[in-house]
Amino acid sequence: MKVFLSDGEVPIDNLASERALRTFTIGRKNWMTINTVRGADASAIIYSVTETARANGLNVYYYMKHLLTELTRVVRADGSIDEKELEPLMPWSKDLPAECYKRRK
Repeated sequence: MKVFLSDGEVPIDNLASERALRTFTIGRKNWMTINTVRGADASAIIYSVTETARANGLNVYYYMKHLLTELTRVVRADGSIDEKELEPLMPWSKDLPAECYKRRK
């Protein structure tokens, strides 16, 4: 409530959040492979990334393609990642390739 009162730009409803979750809830009965905690965690991560990309106006296919390609270069041999190397890969980054901004047909 404090955020809403201090910033007039904040919407009074949460329709955008509910719309983002709709994709997940529609398909959940079809995903019988998510029968473990690890499977559910992995699914939640994928949905979080794709919905954040969509909210930032990106083409999800091209963004995920770019992200998966670049992550193989960023991850070190011991499995660690420097957080500074992840910043250019974030959905709100201005350093993404132009194809990530192509609209879906």
